Amino acid sequence: MNWIILITVFLGGVAVAVQASINGGLGRHIGVIEGAFLSFLIGTITLFVIMLFFGKGNVFLATEVPRWELVGGILGAFYVYTMVLSVPRIGVAAALVAVIAAQIITSSLIDHFGWLGMKQIPIDGQRILGFVFLLAALYLITKK
Repeated sequence: MNWIILITVFLGGVAVAVQASINGGLGRHIGVIEGAFLSFLIGTITLFVIMLFFGKGNVFLATEVPRWELVGGILGAFYVYTMVLSVPRIGVAAALVAVIAAQIITSSLIDHFGWLGMKQIPIDGQRILGFVFLLAALYLITKK
């Protein structure tokens, strides 16, 4: 396994938890949609500058990709909106456990069926048990 990539992904997870906390506070102060917009705007500007200096692709080729591949930005905006909305109400841990459970279950279905051009990786009993544990964790984290 490539440890550098694994560490990078781990740090990305840390960033998601910190980002959810920051965005939740931002949404409380300026409004949910406004907070999500401002977060995306700052991220867009940041990525634009990084792309100018380090980008190796061609953003203009976006006109040649299947249109469904451009939906990722909409899904990303929806994710940021849901975090800005939910974190102040249910907390960072509950929001992220719900997101993680949904990500793992959905990504396993994508793998299982080979949707969106992904390699097929069948769901087996071990993965189903993992889903059960994820849902149990969600229940325990959100139980009052």
